[in-house]
Amino acid sequence: MPLPYRHLTSVLLRRDGDLFLFDGGEGTQVSLRRLNLKWKKINAIFISHTHADHITGLPGLLMLSAQVDRNEPLYIYGPPKISQYIETSRNVLDMYINYPIVVKEITAPCVVHEGDGFYIRAFPLDHTKTCVGYTLEELDRPGEFNPAKANELKVPVGPLWGKLQKGESVQNTEGKVITPDMVMGEKRSGRKFSFVTDTLYKSSIAKEVMGSDLLICESMFEDELLDQAKEKKHMTASQAATIARDSNSKRMCMIHYSPRYTDKELEKLLSQAQKIYPNAELSRDRMHIEIPYED
Repeated sequence: MPLPYRHLTSVLLRRDGDLFLFDGGEGTQVSLRRLNLKWKKINAIFISHTHADHITGLPGLLMLSAQVDRNEPLYIYGPPKISQYIETSRNVLDMYINYPIVVKEITAPCVVHEGDGFYIRAFPLDHTKTCVGYTLEELDRPGEFNPAKANELKVPVGPLWGKLQKGESVQNTEGKVITPDMVMGEKRSGRKFSFVTDTLYKSSIAKEVMGSDLLICESMFEDELLDQAKEKKHMTASQAATIARDSNSKRMCMIHYSPRYTDKELEKLLSQAQKIYPNAELSRDRMHIEIPYED
């Protein structure tokens, strides 16, 4: 249920020039506008499942994106029925769309989207209808370039240094071949983002989100409502914290709270989560989170 200061589930991830939207519940447009983000440049949308509170913001986003010139396709990923939802919405609302929309349905765990230096993978969750979680994982980055070593190996400053940093071998002033590994440090790890919502607790989720720099995870109920969580196929705050702990995630933001909790009462969910995973945080509308490299 959308509340005056708590809109429905949606997370926008910005990586370099790419914008990725995970779920698009009612009110998503409002937050995007208030944040003054270039939401019309969203590259891809990743839907966890086709319950109304996760997709009712999509039609408006699709129509507003047609108000500017756009040649790049918008990719939409989700479980079965997402294609039907998009197509029906377009037909019933007589949408004017001036850009390609590519909808791909997910039927098995797989890499659903790839780009320069990263990939996004979908994995199954256990909800009242087909639901998936997502991880965006960057590939390892090259090690740091060592100028002193390059000088020692008599590689002149200039274009040859750039070639070495791009992974190409070069010749030094004496005609000897210098390979990148001779002047580059050890490879550096990339970052990992994970999005998990609307699911029963499953120990296997921790393996999927292992090593996340940021885990966004549903925390719908307090421990005292565990039976209700099981019945509705949701998680408690403590269960979300267990996934964060077992996956060695560096940071976990809780999301998708039951509307029964006022903003003040959310502190109870946070307290229960922090007993298991001290780095747990409550997410808020329009919260801005940096995800730095480890190094």
